[in-house]
Amino acid sequence: MKTSFELQDALFIGFCATLLVVLKSMLRLKLGLSGHSMFLMTFFYLICYGAVGRVGCITVCGLLAGMVAMLLSVGKGGPLIMIKFGLPAMAMDLGLLFIAGVFSIRWQSIILALVGCIAWASKGWVGNLLVGMSGQVALAKFGLNFIQGSVFAITAALIVPAVLKQLYAHDLLHRSHLNNK
Repeated sequence: MKTSFELQDALFIGFCATLLVVLKSMLRLKLGLSGHSMFLMTFFYLICYGAVGRVGCITVCGLLAGMVAMLLSVGKGGPLIMIKFGLPAMAMDLGLLFIAGVFSIRWQSIILALVGCIAWASKGWVGNLLVGMSGQVALAKFGLNFIQGSVFAITAALIVPAVLKQLYAHDLLHRSHLNNK
């Protein structure tokens, strides 16, 4: 495993981050369901890790996506949008430190999706507590947000291995990170 990023890795991370923000701003889906944004975040963060294959690439992608979103004024919150994109990415990278190489790519994707979803839902939980919501109501809202977000995140995580296999089959990935244990 290499320790530094190469130019092609940096370009792919930038591509994933920019495409995430562009698709998120173009779609602007108002589904009325909490958590639908976890689909695109999970998908692009896991594709980024699958292609680059280094711990830390998800965090770089998330923070870069937050900066692009902030510069393009996508979403609400101004500079706090960095937390929206960066917190799940950092949580996924932290989870990756513990499970890298232990599970197949499918199970790694599912576990990382759930870890990212916990971080995403906890951002809302802390925000609810800060505005004065009671602890029990905030915890119930956290649970509901986590369940709704995890449905979208797991759906995206299940798509990732097939996409990575297709990228590898067409020689678009130079290294094989696809463990089929």
